[in-house]
Amino acid sequence: MGMLRTIAQAWKIGDIRKKMMFTILMLLIFRIGSNIPVPGIDRYILRDFFEAGDTGLFALFDIFSGGAFSNFTIFALSITPYITASIILQLLTIAVPSLERLAKEGAEGKKKIAQYTRYLTVVLAFVQAIGMSLGLFRTALVDTGFFSVTVIVLTLSAGTAFLMWLGEQINEYGIGNGISLIIFAGIVSRIPAGIGMMFANFELGGLDIVTVIVFILFALLVVLGIIMIQQGQRRIPVQYAKRVVGRKMYGGQSTHIPMKVNQAGVIPVIFAMSLLQFPLTIGIFFPDTAFSVFMANWFSPTGAQGAWIYSAVNALLIIFFTYFYTSVTFNPMEVAGNMKANGGFIPGIRPGKPTVEYLSKVLTRITLVGALFLAMIATMPIIIDSVTGLGIGFGGTSLLIAVGVALDTMKQLENQMVMRNYEGFLK
Repeated sequence: MGMLRTIAQAWKIGDIRKKMMFTILMLLIFRIGSNIPVPGIDRYILRDFFEAGDTGLFALFDIFSGGAFSNFTIFALSITPYITASIILQLLTIAVPSLERLAKEGAEGKKKIAQYTRYLTVVLAFVQAIGMSLGLFRTALVDTGFFSVTVIVLTLSAGTAFLMWLGEQINEYGIGNGISLIIFAGIVSRIPAGIGMMFANFELGGLDIVTVIVFILFALLVVLGIIMIQQGQRRIPVQYAKRVVGRKMYGGQSTHIPMKVNQAGVIPVIFAMSLLQFPLTIGIFFPDTAFSVFMANWFSPTGAQGAWIYSAVNALLIIFFTYFYTSVTFNPMEVAGNMKANGGFIPGIRPGKPTVEYLSKVLTRITLVGALFLAMIATMPIIIDSVTGLGIGFGGTSLLIAVGVALDTMKQLENQMVMRNYEGFLK
């Protein structure tokens, strides 16, 4: 109810209402494009492929794309090439000195890196489009001629470029993170169909009442856990010394540094999913080969041994990206430097290097809790499904991203209403 009340209050404010309407319009365009098919594809072959059920990570990818992947529409590649390009550029920023210098140049440097990310996104989208057209969905092509394949590849690549533009427009003129909201819209659009399919299986006897109850309880626990971790924070007390400037006295007040348990949000899960999809994408280029069979067996959630290996690798990647993204967004040295420059200090901790070490120690410990929670929620459904066959894989990663993005968006909405002294539901 608090969330609905916040939205209702925000809707009454003209400029925020325009941003909300713009965001909804962009997401509506995304959903319309997700139902526009790519020309030259046999829909019956596509349907038979995905109804076979053993699609591994592609089934999860289809959820994130809002069904565009299985229907082979113009947005079939979704926004994952952009996410992969962002990962590569952020890693290169650490390894390549020239990119590191660009990152430290402020707004202009970030603008240049964003431009490189766009170029790399188009290249990755083009490569994935070729892999999908000539590999995974080759049997579904009506015509395998050069012109027909070129049209399909260019259409898929242009679809990803357009989604990247949509996300940037939402960032600039709307509410929330555009890329995350596009993934959120794809997940939410599949929820009604997923629930309908679950209850249809229940009526046909494919599922028992215990399975349904376990699924609902798991979903509720995931939602509650995400909210608790997402809102959890460690407040570091900060005291500012009194100082006299002219005839006035400044400082002397107490405040705190809010260090979130999950500083990275849902970004690590999205990054891990994108990287895990990469070897399967490579396998698309070599269908029915030893490599593709090996990847499907050992690195797919539905493979004979893949569920355990995929879960382990997924968990490690999520933990790594949680620490990596947290280090990017929160710099203890910079925070300590700003505190020292303004006469601030943590009670019992000397300014300078001891403050940096203390903040780093606290950040490392609380980030571990957030990282382990993200890894557990993302991998536990896969293990449960592999052992029991409950089929609740949708309730883990998908709910994690959907709830996390919803919380982040509401937080941004409330931040824009702070100046109006409005108290929202996120306390």
